[in-house]
Amino acid sequence: MPRTRKQPGADQTPDLVLDNWDAERLQLRSELGSRMKSVRQKCGLTLEAAAQRTGLALSTIHKIENGRVSPSYENLVKIARAYDIGMERLFASDHEDQQTTRMTVTKAGKGRRVRSRHFEYEILCNALADKKIIPLVTRVDRRDPLRPDELEAHDGEETLFVLSGTIELVVEHYAPVVLEPGDCAYFDSTVRHGLRALTDEEARVFWACTYVDVDRRAEAPNAPSET
Repeated sequence: MPRTRKQPGADQTPDLVLDNWDAERLQLRSELGSRMKSVRQKCGLTLEAAAQRTGLALSTIHKIENGRVSPSYENLVKIARAYDIGMERLFASDHEDQQTTRMTVTKAGKGRRVRSRHFEYEILCNALADKKIIPLVTRVDRRDPLRPDELEAHDGEETLFVLSGTIELVVEHYAPVVLEPGDCAYFDSTVRHGLRALTDEEARVFWACTYVDVDRRAEAPNAPSET
C-alpha cells in the first residue's frame, strides 16, 4: 500500500499491533510468491531456466516463490524482463491477466500491496497492461546510513515526490539529499541509488519508475534512435 499502522487503543496493545502487522507482511509475501510462481510456470520456465534468464540464484527465486524472502525492486524488474512480461503481471490476480484496457483508476488505498525488505509498495493502476511507467505509493523504512552495497541500479528513469516524513535520497556520485513533504527528485535509474527515512514519522512517497525493455526496443525494426 503503504499504510498507516493503527494506533493502539483501549482494546489494542502495541504488541498486538506489531503481531498483526507481522502476520499481514508474511501474507503479502506469500501472495506475491505464489503469483510469481504461477507467472513463471505460465511462461513455461523451470527454476533453472528462470535463474539463467534473470541472473539470480535459483535458491533466491525459490525462496521468493515460497514466500521466504521479499524481492527488491531491482529483482522484480529483472524477473519481469526475463519472463518477457509487463511488470504489472507480477502483481495481477488471475482474472486480471487478460485485461486490455488502456485507461484505469485506482481508488485511495485500493492498490496491490507488496512488501520488500525496506519498503512497502502500493502498486497503482495495475489493470493496465504493458505500461511504460510503474506508479507506486511507497512507505520507506527508517534505517542506518546506506552502504554502497545497498544501492541498486536498473534501466530506466524515476521520479519521487515526498508525501510525508523526511527522506534521504542517495545517488552514486552525488551528495545525499534530504527531501521533505512537497520536495521532488528525478534521476537516472542506471546510476546506483537508494532511499531511507530519517525520522520515526511515517515516510511516504509517490514514486514513478519507467519500465522500458531496452533490448526489445533496440531489436524493433523502427525503433527510434536515442537522443
